Amino acid sequence: MRRVHVIVSGEVQGVGYRYTLRLEAAEAGVAGWVRNRRDGTVEAELEGTDEQVDSVLAWMAEGPPGSRVTDARVTDAAPTGSRGFEVRTTV
Repeated sequence: MRRVHVIVSGEVQGVGYRYTLRLEAAEAGVAGWVRNRRDGTVEAELEGTDEQVDSVLAWMAEGPPGSRVTDARVTDAAPTGSRGFEVRTTV
């Protein structure tokens, strides 16, 4: 299992990024969470196989229609064995 922490910058709030990411993660079988941050970025953690996580990371670099991703910072995190994918409140 692989878990990553991601901060996505650009025009990523108010364009359905979090909710579309939830659908993409569910389709790929990836667990984790996503939330908006007050600084205008989107923060997420993804957990799954290397292939599953890489698939969702590729989508995150593009985002949904209407978004414009300028940066996606990815760092490794310790797997937690979590299941499901949730949209969390803004921090």
